[in-house]
Amino acid sequence: MTWLDDLTSRIAAAHGLDATSIGLVDGDAETLLDLAGIAAHTTGERTNAPLLCHVLGRARALGVPLEDLARTVRGAVEGT
Repeated sequence: MTWLDDLTSRIAAAHGLDATSIGLVDGDAETLLDLAGIAAHTTGERTNAPLLCHVLGRARALGVPLEDLARTVRGAVEGT
């Protein structure tokens, strides 16, 4: 179990959540790290990386697929 898996389990247990409903699924980590990198490097502000991930997480909680969010972020950087 990785540090993140362990912490996810602890958060779920502490707040009465199902760990599988808040954990990362295959491919999400790579996508989120890529988008965080885009946020940090494009803006020159490293703090934008975790803040963007928070925004993405809230949008995901409202049902927007991560792939759609990734397209939006990449499109904003590319000017499309």
